[in-house]
Amino acid sequence: MDLAAIRRTYRRYAGHYDMVFGPVFHPGRRMAVETANQRPGRRILEVGVGTGLSLPLYRKDIQVTGIDISPEMLAKAREKVAEQQLENVEALLEMDAEALEFEDNSFDVVVAMYVASVVPNPDRLMAEMRRVCVPDGEILIINHFASENPVLRGLERTLKPLSKMLGFHPDMALDALPDEPDCPRVGVHRANIFGYWKLVHYRNGPAANGADVVDSQVGPD
Repeated sequence: MDLAAIRRTYRRYAGHYDMVFGPVFHPGRRMAVETANQRPGRRILEVGVGTGLSLPLYRKDIQVTGIDISPEMLAKAREKVAEQQLENVEALLEMDAEALEFEDNSFDVVVAMYVASVVPNPDRLMAEMRRVCVPDGEILIINHFASENPVLRGLERTLKPLSKMLGFHPDMALDALPDEPDCPRVGVHRANIFGYWKLVHYRNGPAANGADVVDSQVGPD
């Protein structure tokens, strides 16, 4: 995967993304936003905002900035903001998720929905999300991760050569994302159909009192 391939793929997807992927991915999207919505007055960055399907779900007393690498997807997001008068959306910007053009400690929460398996370097994505997140802030990642089922895992590996056409890495493992003492996972929650996608919840700072990771087996309806 490279930026040119990602742009080409999502140029193709832009016109029908909402119809094809909107309903399937909605439960995970809703779970991430509900977590971000727990406190008023937050400033949130959504990395890979796409066509803006999540934007109407944020509470109105939260300020949201969205970035995406695809101008065609961003155009759809801007249409939603205008049509639905989403005044809490501060900006929608074309930007590389691995080279965020924001100052350090700019956002209380940084969210990436269905992005980690799209970018060329997930570790660089995570580093940038951490950089722009305030200390003790939250980082939320919704993504598909490689199945533990050997049959499905074999299928994912078979699809790997098609990554550029699909627009994502079908065999990305959860361990590809870091879990470090200064940015620990505080929860891993199953989302979407059959729990095939997961919400990985990070705290941007040391875990309090050695708290254990919560691995929830139940996603939203």
